[in-house]
Amino acid sequence: MTTPTASDPLSNTLAPSTAATLTVRVIKSFEYRTSKNLILHNIDLTTTTVGQLRAKIIEQIKTAPGWKPYQNVVFDTLKLYTKAHGAKTMNLIINMDHDEDWILNNDAEILANHGIENETEISIFNRELYEAFKQHPDIKW
Repeated sequence: MTTPTASDPLSNTLAPSTAATLTVRVIKSFEYRTSKNLILHNIDLTTTTVGQLRAKIIEQIKTAPGWKPYQNVVFDTLKLYTKAHGAKTMNLIINMDHDEDWILNNDAEILANHGIENETEISIFNRELYEAFKQHPDIKW
């Protein structure tokens, strides 16, 4: 095994933007930090829209095994959590900064236009629950 060097390419540049891998943080509860990761492979960031990505995620939640506890949540919002090799938030459940820039509101917008690249992490959640959590960010056990 070789040791990586500064001249080695970063992992987020190894896959083309037409075959990206995205990690989706499916958030059921902010207070209880209930979330589960969904890995999506071969996403074409140059043609996939925000609305298409959300529909693909919801379809996976409805049909893939192991997602039954998440099927009663209305997932209506996507938000950038972090890019590969980027700074991460101190909040373990969601990045609460940059709502105006990182919440993906326009369903017709192409993912690449938001700066989404291979190995980006995106959160999906219920916007109403998120806004309530922002007002009172209490963690319960």
